[in-house]
Amino acid sequence: MEFGILGPVQVYDESTGRGVVPPGAKQRALLGALVVKAGQVVPVERLVDELWDEHPPANAANALQAHVARLRRLLPPSAPGEPPHEWLVTRPLGYALRPGRIDTDARRFHRMVAEGRALVGADPGLAADALREAMALWRGPALEGSGRGAICSAEASLLEESRLVALEALYDACLRADRCDGITGELEELTTAHPLRERFYDLLMAALHRCGRRAEAIGVYDRARRRLLRDLGVEPGPILRERVEAVLDHREPAPGPWPPGRAAAAYPAAAVAAGGRTGPDGEAGAAAEVGALREEVVRLNSRLEQLSRDQRELLGRLERLSARRTALR
Repeated sequence: MEFGILGPVQVYDESTGRGVVPPGAKQRALLGALVVKAGQVVPVERLVDELWDEHPPANAANALQAHVARLRRLLPPSAPGEPPHEWLVTRPLGYALRPGRIDTDARRFHRMVAEGRALVGADPGLAADALREAMALWRGPALEGSGRGAICSAEASLLEESRLVALEALYDACLRADRCDGITGELEELTTAHPLRERFYDLLMAALHRCGRRAEAIGVYDRARRRLLRDLGVEPGPILRERVEAVLDHREPAPGPWPPGRAAAAYPAAAVAAGGRTGPDGEAGAAAEVGALREEVVRLNSRLEQLSRDQRELLGRLERLSARRTALR
């Protein structure tokens, strides 16, 4: 059995080969929150907030208890030959999911991505295949349909960032393996979906340059620059500027999407897997620090995109409320 949160929350039962999805939104939110906090006691108050936010029912504790009872009936029994296992237990302060030896698809995803990234330096083709396999675990947006409670929303944001970072590693490996032809369309879609994420622009420009599509690569840079100036009021960063200069100068692109010497900074985990050898003595620590800063910038860009989406949603709600008030006058 496996708990799945890389998409709609589900319980995958190996004995039947089916994924069981809780039928109601409250059931999905409850299971999602308990899977995210697996092995921990989640207080009743937090679960009530997760399911009902600011509008709990008058008898919230009893309503939560009823949802827990339904969820218990949904969880499959122990496999034949194994001792009985109580998945969902009641504690004095709340409830806890006891996964035992059962895994989640999210943990499996993180392991597979780490294994794939460790292979980039030695065998980028094999690394790309491993990262593709990891991406295949996703069935949709993380914790889709589990509501907007604090536990599920925070975890969904973290998982989405992990997905995007894994995609960056995947296309880096594809470029290193000279698989540029098959990724330009995918990267075009990603730059459209995440227009403030410079890394995807850089990867797309590298792929187009490799394929001999120089004019299109320059066009991508112009598009990125306009969007960054319009939304953030900033110019593209030094990596993207170096990329467009290489295209304009007809220089052969570097073996990967980052100029030589910066791959370890972009992927410190890969440098650690290679034994920390990033160049002359003392460069390993600096590369790791730069890598950490890059990852922080990536997280901030992702947060900006989320804030932009939240702003549009709030403005839409404000307009609808204003229209309703006008109609009632």
